[in-house]
Amino acid sequence: MNATASTADQVVPCPVAATPSPAAARPDPHARALVELGRALHAAGYRFTTVTPATHSRVKARTDHVWARDLADVFGWSRPFQADAIPADVLRLMQAAGIAQPHRDGWRSTLRASTLGGQLYFHSAYPTSDADAVFFGPDTYRFGRALQRELADMQAAGRAVQRAADVGAGAGPGAAIVALACPQAEVLALDINDKAMRLARVNAELAGLANLAVRRSDLLNDVDGAFDLIVSNPPYLLDPSERAYRHGGGELGAGLSLALVEQATCRLAPGGTLLLYTGVAMRRNSDPFLRAVTPLLAGLTWTYEEIDPDVFGEELDTPAYQDTDRIAAVWLKATRPQH
Repeated sequence: MNATASTADQVVPCPVAATPSPAAARPDPHARALVELGRALHAAGYRFTTVTPATHSRVKARTDHVWARDLADVFGWSRPFQADAIPADVLRLMQAAGIAQPHRDGWRSTLRASTLGGQLYFHSAYPTSDADAVFFGPDTYRFGRALQRELADMQAAGRAVQRAADVGAGAGPGAAIVALACPQAEVLALDINDKAMRLARVNAELAGLANLAVRRSDLLNDVDGAFDLIVSNPPYLLDPSERAYRHGGGELGAGLSLALVEQATCRLAPGGTLLLYTGVAMRRNSDPFLRAVTPLLAGLTWTYEEIDPDVFGEELDTPAYQDTDRIAAVWLKATRPQH
């Protein structure tokens, strides 16, 4: 599905609200060891692509391979390991970083490490059952690819980005992609999850991104000023446990995405762009998110496309989605007029 709209005659005015200054980051005694661990994994040629929880469960259920045999088993598949399965310096750094959890007569990592675009990102271990788990998965890869495509188009058109924000940044891959592509820009990774903010800082340091800063903010409420670029991959599912990394709230999980669009359109600088990746629960061959978001885009030039027609199909077995045909991944691009 594709939808487009042209710029209206007048931009809808936005309310102006004062926002508090972000609090300074607290020192993290384990962060240095975690950065060194990430560098050690990178030097060892570590690579891992994170899959859906359903696929992960199937792979881990294979009884011929319970204990880890290599780094990918430890940091990708979240398998328990014995000390002789990995280099001694890696175990030492894990212990110094506080992520080596005793497990029977061995250990288990409390974090995973995934790779995307040549960068390594720490995030929560499987299973991600904690309320404050830090997400990374197939949505991250789709979001990253779409974001890289848009940034390349912007650069080809000569559009400079001086200030950008990734809202609900999680482990920080979106913010990192922007910061890598726009080294001249100030890039903010915004979140309210302490674990996510901690890992986003570590991941930014691993990528050598001096232009990326992590800030606590509920959407855009706690940061000031306008942005040339706002990107987001917010939670969009209806999660019975309301885990922050999954639960979008509102009708069929669209609440956060709609709230973000409403805020972001007010915070774009002239010529600024919002890039939103989200999931939509399609009902009776119709798109309720597109119907709800269209009035919020008055005065902006925008495009909307369905980039994957069927994601998280297992959710259709849950009570919240009994009247849903499918969940689709969509991409919204909205640009504020220059004048």
